[in-house]
This record gives sequence, C-alpha cells and structure tokens, in this order.
Amino acid sequence: MDVGKWVKSNVDYGRRLVDSGIDGARAGQEEFLNGQPLTPFLGESVKGALLPAAIGVCVGVLAGYPIWRKKSTSLTLAYGLLGGAIGLTTGMAWKSRHLGASVAGNALKSMSKVRDERWLAKHPIDYA
Repeated sequence: MDVGKWVKSNVDYGRRLVDSGIDGARAGQEEFLNGQPLTPFLGESVKGALLPAAIGVCVGVLAGYPIWRKKSTSLTLAYGLLGGAIGLTTGMAWKSRHLGASVAGNALKSMSKVRDERWLAKHPIDYA
C-alpha cells in the first residue's frame, strides 16, 4: 500500500470515527433528556451550582485577603472571581454528570462499532 492510499484510508477512518462519536453523543443526549429541551436542564444545573460558586467566592476572597502581607484589593477580588468560576464550573459538572455519562457512553459505544468494523475488514475471519 502506498503512502497516499494509506493516508486516505486513515483520514476516511478518522472521519467515520468522529462522525459516529458525534452521532452517538447526540443519541445519548436525546436518550437522557427524553425529548425535553436542553435549556431547562442547564438552568436547573446552574441553580444547583450557585452554592458551590458562592463557597468558591468565599474561599477565593479568603485566599486573597491581605493578612500577612500586603495584597491589593483588586487581587483579592480576582481571587474571589477565580474561586467563583471554579465553584460554578465544578457545580455544573457535578449537577450534569448523568447527562455527561449518557453522552460519553453512547459516543464510545458508537465509536467502538466503527472500530470493530474496521478491525474485521482488516482481519477477516475465515471459517473454512
């Protein structure tokens, strides 16, 4: 097999693999949401993530509070914003973990079908 044919084969395989992963992820999202829109689910996730965000802001402000050395107020506020962002992100990830698991599981299942098809094409099973 020459290099051009090999590259084309691998690019086509990669494209099929990515497409199957995207299709599987969409199927996982639809399966988890049962036909409901994503926006209300994300709204509930944000509401549930507000407490971790508030805790993150408090921890960030305390970490930037000038007790032992001189720190500026803007640095303290920056620490608070960073803590809030980390808390919100962590809370959102935790609240939507079941959706993520469904999306990832279906994407991997779909991609493994494409991988199995390619393996069987390269390694045919001869029963005779």
